[in-house]
Amino acid sequence: MSTLEDTGALAREPGRTSFLTEGGTTVRSWLLSTDHKRIAFLYAAGITFFFFLGGAAATLIRAELVTPAGDLLTADEYNRLFTLHGVIMVWFFLVPSIPTTLGNFLLPLMIGAREVAFPRLNLFSWYLYMGGGLLTLLSLLLGGVDTGWTFYTPFSTLYSNSYVLLAAAGVFVVGFSSIATGINFLATIHLLRAKGMTWMRMPLFAWAMYTVSLVMVLATPVLAISLLLIFAERAFGLPIFDPRSGGDPLLFQHLFWFYSHPAVYIMVLPAFGVVSEIIACEARRRVFGYEFMVYAMVAIAVIGFMVWGHHMFVSGQSPFASLVFSFLSFVVAVPSAIKVFNWTGTLYRGQIRFSAPMLYALGFVGLFTLGGLTGLFLASIPIDVQVTDTYFVVAHFHYIMVGGSVSAFFGGLHFWWPKITGRMYSETLAKFAAVSMFFGFNFTFFPQFILGYMGMPRRYHEYPPEFQAWHVMSSTGAVVLAFAYLWPLFYLGWSLVKGERADDNPHDATGLEWQTSSPPPKDNFAEPPIVTGTPYRYHAEGFAPHEVRPIHAPQDPQ
Repeated sequence: MSTLEDTGALAREPGRTSFLTEGGTTVRSWLLSTDHKRIAFLYAAGITFFFFLGGAAATLIRAELVTPAGDLLTADEYNRLFTLHGVIMVWFFLVPSIPTTLGNFLLPLMIGAREVAFPRLNLFSWYLYMGGGLLTLLSLLLGGVDTGWTFYTPFSTLYSNSYVLLAAAGVFVVGFSSIATGINFLATIHLLRAKGMTWMRMPLFAWAMYTVSLVMVLATPVLAISLLLIFAERAFGLPIFDPRSGGDPLLFQHLFWFYSHPAVYIMVLPAFGVVSEIIACEARRRVFGYEFMVYAMVAIAVIGFMVWGHHMFVSGQSPFASLVFSFLSFVVAVPSAIKVFNWTGTLYRGQIRFSAPMLYALGFVGLFTLGGLTGLFLASIPIDVQVTDTYFVVAHFHYIMVGGSVSAFFGGLHFWWPKITGRMYSETLAKFAAVSMFFGFNFTFFPQFILGYMGMPRRYHEYPPEFQAWHVMSSTGAVVLAFAYLWPLFYLGWSLVKGERADDNPHDATGLEWQTSSPPPKDNFAEPPIVTGTPYRYHAEGFAPHEVRPIHAPQDPQ
């Protein structure tokens, strides 16, 4: 079996090129490529555009809320603005961000495959994503949507004069993109794993992609059905949600949250995988309780389908149903707590390197823990009744979705950047961005917990003057957070031009993706890899490549 040094030499044999040049360098060659790594770049361009579009809307929202009076936007403009922010950020950034970029690029590499199972379907999913995004963007440019990102009826079916159907059509189309990605990942993991890679030898990031794919494939069709019913009622007047004609407006809430609570885990499960890889590498230790981490992800994916009703405690649903949903909401917190405990166990007595990816990962653990703890508040019916539709809910949601998922996304981007591009970035600038993001986020959203507990309702552009100090603090933090999001765009972009060339394994990591060249060749590996041991086998006293047998090794060409 090859050593780590042999593996690197094999990947760098003379004449080999990277995926960036193999297959052509024209725009057409990229737009028609079926290489999973190039498609990851296409997705990255799309989600970056939508991320900054949604972020611009958030900036205007925080600017409006600096003063108690609605002196920047009218009430109608404010409604359309927060709907734009929510729709774009949820369905066009948070849901696809990690699976379509890091997942697309890394999953085949991590399991020793040359490609995903369905390369053409993979490319088609990107076109669906961009088509859905452009439809939604068109609806916003023509006049906007004022229903909120949830498209609640009767706002979306009876009273809104905005372009609801066009925006709903965009979300409908992008849902098929998610389904296609999920099917592709499931088939890839089942069929294309390298020889010797059993289920319990898969990296946790691959497990995260597997569980999130299950949720995408099973939950997204329910969202599609909900949007089709809105279309049927709004376009044809069918009595579905309108109580005046025998419909039930709560039916939409049940359908929507049956998808949307699992969608929370579509956003968070990939982040769990990213953080597990970073912490194991930077602590130089095997993941503590690997099997429990796997079972916890599967449990989260399963139980997540059973707790949608905790979003409806004040909707008039049966108190007995609310009691069941409250109990299940506490239950789903258990596997999440297991993951936090196991990350802490991995760090214990580890030889920790506080690199930029590690700072992002630790930031994720802190923000996710606080967001999860406040989720227990919302799982308690008496507290939830008190803080429903207040800024407490806004803060909780952002701590999980934005603070958690975005921190993990940036951490993963920095961690695998040398592998993806073959270039190194400035570690000092990256650490500064990671710290700025953590503090900027807390200054932005922690005051909103206090605002919500004080009774400040969400979605109001005017508010009593006694809330102003907290809003000013939140808006000031948003300035720092915006800088932290923008800053990596510059130093990562600069690294593409002037960055030092990266080694094949600059982190001394043990994953299979690190045992090919940086950036990888089009077919990923010069020889089919063979997996010979358990994942994350770091030396107890610190990683030493010449002392440790690789857990994933290409077949010896001899």
